[in-house]
Formats: sequence, C-alpha cells, structure tokens
Amino acid sequence: MTGLVYVLQSVKDKRTYVGSTSDLERRLLQHGQGLVRSTRNRRPLRLIYKEELSSLFEARVKEKYYKSCSGRKKLAIILASVMPPW
Repeated sequence: MTGLVYVLQSVKDKRTYVGSTSDLERRLLQHGQGLVRSTRNRRPLRLIYKEELSSLFEARVKEKYYKSCSGRKKLAIILASVMPPW
C-alpha cells in the first residue's frame, strides 16, 4: 500500500496543514466536511501539494519531518517552487 503526504492551505487565513493518508480522496472529503478537528475552523481548504511514498509508514515519517522546524523550512522551499506567487 502506498502512502501520501499532502499539504492543504486555508483559503480563509492562508495557513497550511500537513497530513498523511493512504486514501487522499477520502481524507479530503473528511477535511471538507469539517470532520478533522485541526482544520474544521479553517475551511475552505485547497490541496496545494502531495507527495507519494512507498508506504503509509514512510508517509507518516515524512509528515512528522515536515512539521518540524527544519522540515517547515524545506517545505516552504518546495511550495515556493510549485506555487504561483501571491
């Protein structure tokens, strides 16, 4: 089973959320319906980045890294290269 790390951005406050899953469609539906406590009050959200990994375990490890200080810096560089400037 493959894993996926994804980044959502709040349209409301422009803040980002990093998560991991094995089923992105289901997870995005949960976020959109307000079933995820950490993003419930920041809807609407849009998917701005996804990264496929070979396992859910690897995706969870990468999610934890992206939530660290050095990981946030690395993610900012990645996002700057794939997103249009605001």
